[in-house]
Amino acid sequence: MNHAGDLDPKAAWERLSAEPDAVLVDVRTSAEWAFVGVPDLGAIGKRVVPIEWTTFPEGTQNPNFLEQLRSAVPQDATVLFLCRSGGRSLSAAEAATRAGYAEAWNVVEGFEGEHDSRGHRQLNGWKNSDLPWRQG
Repeated sequence: MNHAGDLDPKAAWERLSAEPDAVLVDVRTSAEWAFVGVPDLGAIGKRVVPIEWTTFPEGTQNPNFLEQLRSAVPQDATVLFLCRSGGRSLSAAEAATRAGYAEAWNVVEGFEGEHDSRGHRQLNGWKNSDLPWRQG
């Protein structure tokens, strides 16, 4: 496996709540954090670590991602990566695993989840799972 595994948002919340060393890294862009919202981990005494996987507004891969990750998160921590819908976070988890993070997990469904039949992201994801979040 190229990363430790996949967790749905509720399992991610449970893991973050139960494991003192577990960290949530949000790999979306600064615009997404500001305008879409962010997970709120205050109830469990934690904060989200924001590190862009792709840069805004350029849309290119962040060349400093691993350096920023190493500065913010110890390599022996359990790291859960979150993006909009699970794609960028999977890439981030795989990159972290290659860089020596043994417990790099992907949060499938992401923050916003998948599209419904009308093209709205309302099916699943962090926001649609009744997990705490706040507007940027």
